[in-house]
Amino acid sequence: MAALHLEVHNDASSAAVAGGKIGGNNDPLTITDGDDEIGDKEHAFARGSPLEDGDSKDLSPEHRDYLLSRHWTLDLEPLPSMDPADPLNWPSWKKNVNLVLISFHAMMTTFIASGIIPAYELFSIELDISITQASYLTGNHILMLGISPLFWKPISNRFGRRPVWLISTLGSLVCNIGNAKSHTYAAQMVTRMLCGFFISPAIAISSAVVTETFFAKERGEKMGVWTLMITLGPPIGPFLMGFVAYHTGGWEWIYWIFAIINGVQFILYFFFSPETLYVRNNLKFANTEKSTFQREYLNFGKIGPDPLSMRDFFMPLSLVTYPNVLIPSISYAIVFGFASVFLTVEIPSIFTPKFGFNAQQIGLQFIGMIVGSILGELMGGLGSDWWMKRGTAKLGGSRRVEPEYRIWIGYPGFATVICGLVVFCVQVENLLAYNVSPIIGIAIAAFGNQIITTVLVTYAIDSHHEHAASIGVFMSLVRAIWGFIGPFWFPDMVTTCGLKGSAGLMVGLVLVVSILPTIFIQWKGKSLREKRASTQQGQI
Repeated sequence: MAALHLEVHNDASSAAVAGGKIGGNNDPLTITDGDDEIGDKEHAFARGSPLEDGDSKDLSPEHRDYLLSRHWTLDLEPLPSMDPADPLNWPSWKKNVNLVLISFHAMMTTFIASGIIPAYELFSIELDISITQASYLTGNHILMLGISPLFWKPISNRFGRRPVWLISTLGSLVCNIGNAKSHTYAAQMVTRMLCGFFISPAIAISSAVVTETFFAKERGEKMGVWTLMITLGPPIGPFLMGFVAYHTGGWEWIYWIFAIINGVQFILYFFFSPETLYVRNNLKFANTEKSTFQREYLNFGKIGPDPLSMRDFFMPLSLVTYPNVLIPSISYAIVFGFASVFLTVEIPSIFTPKFGFNAQQIGLQFIGMIVGSILGELMGGLGSDWWMKRGTAKLGGSRRVEPEYRIWIGYPGFATVICGLVVFCVQVENLLAYNVSPIIGIAIAAFGNQIITTVLVTYAIDSHHEHAASIGVFMSLVRAIWGFIGPFWFPDMVTTCGLKGSAGLMVGLVLVVSILPTIFIQWKGKSLREKRASTQQGQI
């Protein structure tokens, strides 16, 4: 594709918009439209990420002085603009507050999905359904979490992230009130699916917000916060709601608490979450005549020059042609399906009849998953960032190591997932009276799951950072489809193979579908990226 040239002069308003390579007073700013169409829409016009090919040596004196006064260094990737409304120029506290809000929102997507698990038996009694049918209220919600971002992603790319967060939390609030008032299985199913639709944006497009807000050297740590919260949602939901179901004797107050949390989220978003979608390289749509406050908090119209088309809603699906995204997505989904979905959904089905547990006791079984996930993030997020910095230091700091270098941190994660699944299944099958050994297995599996989640999600985005929003949507879709299918065949697997046989089957699938493809992408990932860049085959 041809390059797009935009003349930028050395005045304050122009420099505030330009964030790429800016020369002297008469030098043009060259914007390359990327390797494909999504690169054009999400990259060149800052649809999800800024220009990352900027060189500090080519900056104007004004731009250089601005960055030094703001960041105390020019060692920044990507290079920010000279605009205080540019999210890369926000103070750290402002970035981190926004990260906490979107990460908590991401947790709520799976928190709401799994929070009703301790009440499955209550649903089965009142709605006259089986516990397996009750589990479909969770499964269908998970499916909507995967499908719905295909709608929200293009909407957020055109109208901004902030309006989507506000609509999402308000819509989820209404749906949870509807669930609290619904006393038929059909009504529960419909409102659960609608709730999944509204609450879903943060599980996918938050990856774009992290890329829009933080520099590359922080990406593993900050992306890890988001992925950790997604992973914590499934265990924290039933852990806390188990107490609610037990002490209220019903499931209605579970939904009322969901609604209250959504209301608090809406208020916090309204006051503390500025717009992160920033138009970097188009003067017409930069809105520099508005104040920084107006652009960050009061801009509810269209952002950027591109029209919204039906094709935009299906763009992320074309990432199936990107091996550096497809393989990590499948590897991650398989592990997440066993180390999170299987354990979360099957705990009440196994522990209730075998040990006679009530809702509160079922909720307590998720403590191991919470502890394991938090410990895993220390290695997957902070540990992998340290590993990447170490690799760069070995190269003398002259260039950054390839994204594939991060994958080395993922292999201990695979090992602990396998170990944890085996411990859980073997111990539960052998036990005649309850002890905590299965929960230790859950903690070990959760530790590995969180490492793999952070490492593979960050690797995919590092490989094609210009597609951050679409990658988040695509990985969420793959994970949700596998997570949705699982509860339909997990009970049959346990019945047919037993828990020990199920452990062997899950370990085999992790080895063949997750570990071996990950080894392949670490070996061939760089050459596959270079081949795609040279042939320009991407059509997203």
